[in-house]
Amino acid sequence: MYELRIVRERRPAYGPAPALRTSQEVYEAFKSHFEDRPHEEFLVVPLDAKHRVLGFSVVSVGSLTATIVHPAMVYRVAILANAASVICMHGHPSGDPSPSQEDVEITRRLREAGDILGVRLLDHIVFGDARYFSFVDSGYF
Repeated sequence: MYELRIVRERRPAYGPAPALRTSQEVYEAFKSHFEDRPHEEFLVVPLDAKHRVLGFSVVSVGSLTATIVHPAMVYRVAILANAASVICMHGHPSGDPSPSQEDVEITRRLREAGDILGVRLLDHIVFGDARYFSFVDSGYF
């Protein structure tokens, strides 16, 4: 079983952690994490009410083509971090960030669970080779 940890960012002494407001900002902040991964990983980034990063957690490590994610895994991270919202992301080792039907379904389930818990899912971003797919930018929600 994969250990769930919230990894806190080091915040500069001169101010709070930066806010992530766009999919491009998320992509730039996390693209190095997904480069050259031979397997899928699913990350959760909890955010405060001003969209500042509270940390991040790898909640699932999968195979070359899939990873299993349950809403409880995602929202446990949010609750432990006292988050107002979350951004979810994972990488496709194939390099094609187009979402699979499973990606669409888990995003729907995560959004519904977040609505129930009062922790908003801001976006689900799929990383590929030097590009990404944002469910928000693509009109899924």
